[in-house]
Amino acid sequence: MSAGEDAAWLRWVAKQFESIAGEDRQIDLEGFKAALKVKESFFAERLFALFDSDGSGTISLEELLSALSLLVHGSETDKLRFLFQVYDVDGSGAIDPAELRLVLQACLRESAVSLPPPRLDDLALALFEAADKDRSGSITFEELRAELEAFPGVMENLTFSAVSWLKPPPPPERSRRPLCLTAAYWHNHGSQLAFLGGYTSLNLLLFALAALRHAGLGGWVAVARGCGQCLNFNCAFIAVLMLRRCLTWLRATPVAQVLPLDHSVGLHQLVGYVVLALAAVHTGAHVANFSRLARQDGHRGLTEFLLTARPGGGGLGGTASQTGLALQGLLATMLAFSSPCVRRGGHFEVFYWSHLSYISVWALLVLHAPNFWKWFVVPGGLFVLEKAVGLAASRAMGLRIVEVNLLPSKVTHLVVQRPRSFRFRPGDYVYLNVPAIAAYEWHPFTISSAPEQRDTLWLHVRARGQWTSRLHEYFRQPEATQASGNLGKARWWRWAQTRLCTRPGSLGDSVATAGDEAVELTSYRATGAPAAPQGRTDEDPPPELVSTVSTGPGESRRLCSIKCYIDGPYGTPTRRIFTSEHAVLIGAGIGITPFASILQSIMYRYRLRKQSHDYKQCETPRDEDMVLRKVDFIWINRDQKHFEWFVSLLAKLELEQAEQEPGGRFLELHLYMTAALGKSDVRAVGLQLALDLLAAKEHKDSITGLRARTQPGRPDWSKVFGKVAEERKGKVQVFFCGSPALAKVIKAHCERFGFRFFKENF
Repeated sequence: MSAGEDAAWLRWVAKQFESIAGEDRQIDLEGFKAALKVKESFFAERLFALFDSDGSGTISLEELLSALSLLVHGSETDKLRFLFQVYDVDGSGAIDPAELRLVLQACLRESAVSLPPPRLDDLALALFEAADKDRSGSITFEELRAELEAFPGVMENLTFSAVSWLKPPPPPERSRRPLCLTAAYWHNHGSQLAFLGGYTSLNLLLFALAALRHAGLGGWVAVARGCGQCLNFNCAFIAVLMLRRCLTWLRATPVAQVLPLDHSVGLHQLVGYVVLALAAVHTGAHVANFSRLARQDGHRGLTEFLLTARPGGGGLGGTASQTGLALQGLLATMLAFSSPCVRRGGHFEVFYWSHLSYISVWALLVLHAPNFWKWFVVPGGLFVLEKAVGLAASRAMGLRIVEVNLLPSKVTHLVVQRPRSFRFRPGDYVYLNVPAIAAYEWHPFTISSAPEQRDTLWLHVRARGQWTSRLHEYFRQPEATQASGNLGKARWWRWAQTRLCTRPGSLGDSVATAGDEAVELTSYRATGAPAAPQGRTDEDPPPELVSTVSTGPGESRRLCSIKCYIDGPYGTPTRRIFTSEHAVLIGAGIGITPFASILQSIMYRYRLRKQSHDYKQCETPRDEDMVLRKVDFIWINRDQKHFEWFVSLLAKLELEQAEQEPGGRFLELHLYMTAALGKSDVRAVGLQLALDLLAAKEHKDSITGLRARTQPGRPDWSKVFGKVAEERKGKVQVFFCGSPALAKVIKAHCERFGFRFFKENF
């Protein structure tokens, strides 16, 4: 740090100190804890004791500056001695096993990691045995130094993130070359930009032709007619972007390489905004023209022109003004209720029902614009046909939810019967309707099971909005009745054993091992039907049976038979994954669901490829032949419990790879826990070293039980993608499912490394 930077830092610390110090310019322990905002008071108290060099019970500015010099720009030895003093609770000059366990326990709480006491003892023992080189029963300063030197980068970067508020703001980054000028940017956005260019040019051409044709009627009329012609095109084109079945079919054709099918939702939103803007200009131009005509007429006012039908006024029966105002109101309503704060703020139903007014919009457009039907007849016909086919297919496939698993963080895992004719690809999604929750609502969810799982479909639903919360509550608190008695219970088990297709480790295992008495019948919803209706046999499941099977803590499994309907499947960008040579899959939180299906399918095909050199002769369709040479799966979660959603699946995939190719690295798992502190933080360095040592000893991670070590904090994307680039496994494609904010960050890094980026968006 230069002299100028050092002076600026001192001024910054003094300013921050003044903001929390009292009138006596001293900071006491409570004020220090509040400023640090740490979860565990142990570290605040230890840090306070070390900063309070004179033992006065308060910290002065001079004491604070002296201590911070060690943490901000001290030598490795200075930082290490500070760390040693934090761990040496009694100040004896050595760290004994009890002190180490106490510190690790505080580290666990700071990192939001929950482990049973025996596991904490294992961690403390692993770190103590590694550091106590002379087997003296305590760890000296030199022994701690020797142990940390085995982990490069730890001592150089050792900090205390809780005092980051005392660091000056980072200097602004140097301006870089705009990404839009790089080849990688055009590689990722070429088809999208070309399409937008063509779309814009077509709108300008339509506007110009219509405006020139009506230029003799005045400027306002020319503007209105130009916007009207563009509205004819856009109001018909927006229907094309809603043809999910047609777009899914196009993904399997060469057209997918030219058209930005992966951005159909974004384009639909863009066209919606364009329609609203054109409608506003169109309406404004007509109002200005009517105002001019009203002044010339002298007998009729502007209100009469707008609200009264008149011959020659345009539209059916001269009602163009009235239908136009109605259209403007409907469009504004749709826009208002389509905002992210409505859709993602727990009010999806408001968005859903208001968006159905598109039917009224198209009907009014036919009445308002005499030529609109010519633009709309083809896309409108396809739209109606798609809806009819979808409705007929979904009703024909009247299915049942046969099993429900309630997972942590209000995630509901649904197991649905799979129709024999249902074909989908990894990463596809369906629209789900559960009449018991809402008779007319359909919501999209990614299929989390693999296509090779022939008998059931998996859906993982996180409770965020009203409908998803009602779904979770429906299965969490079933009505406690005993309507079916022992006969109903026995019928359920006979049906489950003979008719329900199962998966390993799921319902089938429970049926085979539990016995009748292992299940407590908690609900039997017969919707008015008797317990044993005539015409039913043991070949059919009970109409609305819900029963509970005991599982581990934090989870609940229910065997059920709840009616549902599905519409789909519909394709997503992840269909391209099997054309990749090196695929990087990134899921954040519940964003793992499409990759759950993909990973299972990849390992299925990997197993077939290992078993046969000519794997094109296996059951896998030829157009899905896998050219993958490497798969990196990155899963980012905030805390430990979120990993419980799919940890059993990941463990199974690790085991399969170990069996097929011991030591193989075809599939690599990278797990990140953002709430956990990193190795460079004083409050976590001991814990992270202990976790590393125990993982190396037991070949499994203490947090998830997987072989892959869970990394603390957020990924360093520059390092992650740099490592991917160094492996040189072939064409790299990155697939992401998660928050839009994180998508922007990852996309920017992909463009810097020249990787193709695809985001799940439906």
